[in-house]
Amino acid sequence: MKIGFIGLGNMGGPMARNLAAAGHDVFGFDLAASVAEITMVDHAEAVADSAEVVITMLPNGDILRRVAADILPKMTKGACFLDCSTVDVDSARAVAQQADDFGLLCADAPVSGGIGGAQAGTLTFMVGGSEKSFNKVSELLDIMGQKSVHCGPSGNGQAAKICNNMILGITMIGTCEAFALADKLGLDRQAMFDVVSTSSGSSWSMNAYCPAPGVGPQSPADNAYTPGFAAELMLKDLRLSQTAATSADADTPLGAAATSLYSDFVEHEDGLGKDFSAMLPRFEKRGRE
Repeated sequence: MKIGFIGLGNMGGPMARNLAAAGHDVFGFDLAASVAEITMVDHAEAVADSAEVVITMLPNGDILRRVAADILPKMTKGACFLDCSTVDVDSARAVAQQADDFGLLCADAPVSGGIGGAQAGTLTFMVGGSEKSFNKVSELLDIMGQKSVHCGPSGNGQAAKICNNMILGITMIGTCEAFALADKLGLDRQAMFDVVSTSSGSSWSMNAYCPAPGVGPQSPADNAYTPGFAAELMLKDLRLSQTAATSADADTPLGAAATSLYSDFVEHEDGLGKDFSAMLPRFEKRGRE
């Protein structure tokens, strides 16, 4: 299959590399990065030339809309525009409508699994779009990831991603708060983990990504909070969740509180460039206000 790929950074680069390794003919464009294993072109529109699928991995909805406006008119009718970025639901649905107007298929397929998952081909894709669009790209998703879930019509992939990450942000804050409280109550962290990880307080944040160094499975906490999932990316996703909540008139007080806390952590404290689980040392240093 001839595939165009726009956005070859920490996530897109390994994804494109895995597609090429599987035997697909991949043409890539990025303003700053390149991938040795694929054919690089010098402008974005060139990836659309006779491509059966064009994949994008972009920073935000505004850039997605601009790229789509340039790319969609150049694509072959019946081809599929597959966006793997994490963007706002409205942008995903607007691009899908434009693709339909040009006689194209379209799917929004944000990912979970981070840089390690992109490199290993073990990402999870949350896919919005028609059944026909999903079927068109399912083979490619199987190469780049280990699981893909068709979540419904266009925009629903983004909806699933931001709802999932809102839960993740909230539970990580709760986990960090609980460890900080346990410390001040004199409870050993290993004992805390042993109880909570097998009790009603268990969560992915505790069991698989424990924010306390030396406790539980290996996690970024054991590497000085070098990001597996950066705090600024969590802030981006939480803000997307609150934008969606405002648009849908949904009451999300814990989502709003998590957004505020990560905003302070990233923009006014020392969280920029750290893993999102570095909330734990933040709480360790604070007393009750």
